[in-house]
Amino acid sequence: MSTLDLIGVSKSYGSTNILTSIDISLASGEFLVLLGASGCGKSTILNIIAGLLSPTSGEVRIDGKRINEVHPKNRDIAMVFQSYALYPNLTVERNIGFGLEMRGVGKAERQAAIQKVARILKIDGLLDRKPAQLSGGQRQRVAIGRALVREPKIFLFDEPLSNLDAKLRMEMRAELKRLHRMLGTTVVYVTHDQIEAMTLATRIAVMREGQIEQIGTPEEIYNRPATAFVAEFVGAPPMNMIDATLDADCLQLEGSGQRIALPGKRSRSRQVILGLRPEDLHIADASDELVIDATVDFAEPTGPDIIVFARHGGNPLVASLPSHLQIDPESQTRFSFSIENMHIFDRETGQRIEP
Repeated sequence: MSTLDLIGVSKSYGSTNILTSIDISLASGEFLVLLGASGCGKSTILNIIAGLLSPTSGEVRIDGKRINEVHPKNRDIAMVFQSYALYPNLTVERNIGFGLEMRGVGKAERQAAIQKVARILKIDGLLDRKPAQLSGGQRQRVAIGRALVREPKIFLFDEPLSNLDAKLRMEMRAELKRLHRMLGTTVVYVTHDQIEAMTLATRIAVMREGQIEQIGTPEEIYNRPATAFVAEFVGAPPMNMIDATLDADCLQLEGSGQRIALPGKRSRSRQVILGLRPEDLHIADASDELVIDATVDFAEPTGPDIIVFARHGGNPLVASLPSHLQIDPESQTRFSFSIENMHIFDRETGQRIEP
């Protein structure tokens, strides 16, 4: 187990900035997920840590030692790619042990390490097979095993589950969670899938256009998003974002003129965005004070819930409600929420404002 630090890491090609001043500090045994859309720079960070790319500026440190000039093979880092990259002509056993074989590890020691990893990954009955005889999930286990057998200081995963179907992805997420809990290895994991991020990470770094928008625990990222981008990016269905004006003692929602009274007084008026997660909206009753009136467009049953798509003025509004409710299209519906579940962001900067 090792610590990892990225200090002011930037990467550019000519005048094009790919990464800008990335600062990350991981304690030993942390599982960090880099979450973001394609092209945001998350795989570039992974490649810089691995030594496959050099940063334009900044430092990468493992256990406090600068490794910018250290060759990739000497960094003691293992990487698992989106493509399994297995040798099709070699058995599972030789695929797992190939790296040890190239390093001159003795046969007996190599065999013991392969058997240990195969048991951990529950593929010890597949060692004589070749990759073409394996399912997608089994091949991914072999790829992980090839990295695991080296007992590296740090594991890097580059969207390793994206080629699997939904059921296998769920199984492999559970497998990765089990492995991390068992081994306690420091992990940096790249994905665009927020479910993977929320279920696997001890911390998440949400990225946008080469910068980190927010880094925190899954609970912090979800419950206290630092920016409007993070709020809208994390969550399914996405957070409702409603333009409003924050006055001295109320929110005035644009498109309807509706005013929502807020406790406290503010010194100035400002243009804001009101964020409400779909699961925090409820059908209002007469005693509710914080409400939004909307016109229902349609509803989608999902089994345990019903997702209601509605309109508030010119703003779309989505609510996740219990499946037993009867919601009719074109009906006028009043939704309630609580101050504790409100998120307010400055419309110009996107930064969070406390209600």
